[in-house]
Amino acid sequence: MQRAPRTDPLRMPEHLFAELAAGGGSARAVAFLEQGERARRLLLLRTLLSRLRGVSTPLTPAGDAWRVLREAAGRAPEAVEGLIQAPTTGAWIAHMLRRLHGTATGPALWAETARLNTLAVVAALHAGMEVSVGVALEDGALHLPGLGLARLPEGAAGLSAGTASTRAGELTVTGPSRAGGRTVLTCRPAPVPVDTAPPADDARWLPLRTLTAGSAALPLEDLDPYRDLDDPLPPARLDADEAVAWQRMVDEAVAILAATGGPEPGRLDPAVIRAVVPWGRTAPLPPPPPDVRVSASSGDSYGAMIISRPSEPLALAEALVHEFQHSKLAALLHLFPLVRDDRAERYYAPWRPDPRHLTGLLHGAYAFTGVAGFWRDRLSEPAHAETAAYHFALRRTQSRLVVRTLLTSGFLTETGHALVTGLARTLDTWLREPVAPAALARARTAATLHRTEWRLRNVAAPARPGPGRHSVPSGDAPGPPRFRPDRTTWPDLRTHVLAVPPARPRTPDEHLAAGNPAAAFEGYAEGLEREPGDPHLLAGWIVARAALEPGPGARRALARPELLLPASPVHR
Repeated sequence: MQRAPRTDPLRMPEHLFAELAAGGGSARAVAFLEQGERARRLLLLRTLLSRLRGVSTPLTPAGDAWRVLREAAGRAPEAVEGLIQAPTTGAWIAHMLRRLHGTATGPALWAETARLNTLAVVAALHAGMEVSVGVALEDGALHLPGLGLARLPEGAAGLSAGTASTRAGELTVTGPSRAGGRTVLTCRPAPVPVDTAPPADDARWLPLRTLTAGSAALPLEDLDPYRDLDDPLPPARLDADEAVAWQRMVDEAVAILAATGGPEPGRLDPAVIRAVVPWGRTAPLPPPPPDVRVSASSGDSYGAMIISRPSEPLALAEALVHEFQHSKLAALLHLFPLVRDDRAERYYAPWRPDPRHLTGLLHGAYAFTGVAGFWRDRLSEPAHAETAAYHFALRRTQSRLVVRTLLTSGFLTETGHALVTGLARTLDTWLREPVAPAALARARTAATLHRTEWRLRNVAAPARPGPGRHSVPSGDAPGPPRFRPDRTTWPDLRTHVLAVPPARPRTPDEHLAAGNPAAAFEGYAEGLEREPGDPHLLAGWIVARAALEPGPGARRALARPELLLPASPVHR
């Protein structure tokens, strides 16, 4: 918030870049990324302020709200700095700039502009200042970033203009009532830890709840309208039981992460996380381990992650590592041009159902290198060793494949090439580390299955001059792939099926997981007789057949499975 004492550009020391390029990063490297994010945030905020001066509003003008913020920063610099650097503030700034450029939508512009006014109110509360600021109310409610949600008794429906006054940390909100008069609320806003939150919500004040993660307090952000990836959302308050379940899950996930430390890829100090955004209530029964139904983040919201509560702490710990890897790479992309991306979605990503552009491919490679490191650290833990061996072997193989695609694309900048080369060194070292043979075999099978099914579902076979037969293709067609116009998303069911060999295999996938490709082949063939050309079954059939009859024909079928003609019957 204070004016920078100098204007020299940020210069990342080479050793910090090397740490980040390896997929990890020390506390000093992460702190440098945070410094870069701060500089970017202030530049974007200055740009936004210059645009907001022309927005008509019935409330306190943006310039006056900014002056309140500046004064509060002088009195309570740490609190106001945290407010400006909060992920939701970054999301709001980016969203507003898109709105002003006509590439995003939202409620009335004056109401979204008023976020600056509520930031000024919160800053004044932290600083103990006495101010009065015009604010936008939604159904009589005023969201206070980092604190909670104040709700006027009998507040008017829809958008309305109100007033927020502060004095010695106390807030008074005044606005129109449903009956046509005025209604008032006075409270002392503050967030509360989940463990000490009231069991039932107050009709007038919903505090932001925080998750205790070691010495850190992580916002469990279910109230802020800018907690999502783009457009503003209404509050979606989790019930008390779900919030407590989150705290228990975080306790155990933090314990898992604390078992290892240092700058290696896959290691995370939970204190660097700035917010956890729960994606609704998980459901009566969370998804089976290690699946996480929703896990996402945005470069505009450094350190925040949107996650649906998984069924076990190990999956949450992995998701936290995964999403913070995205935050780190987004911060690097804000500092350096890494890739010349035309945004054409034409590349295979082993963790996606659809073709990806180069930036997305780079994000995946960086994130899953961290995930591979997370599982590598679990190899020595008896409770997780078997599952860890499989996931480590799978993710290191998939990440190295993508790194090769990036290095040979010809579209990396010099700095981008240095970054991806660092990832390659890490992965090449890991590929030489021994893994239990059975887990390694399942990981290789899972990787092959995903790529085969991806091509069957996404890549169109070249036109043929006449009727053919269901056979192994005889060669590759030159040039980039031509994509099917009818492709749709599909679930990756096999990655988790193959994680642990089943005691009593029944399905063809389970037979593959158990190391019995002959039984799997029979099962896939029977399925294809009922559903000819089904991509899921055909992928399994191709992989099982390649295991039973290895050789040049099998390699060609795996390389270009889309060249098989699904209309003909499958021969056993």
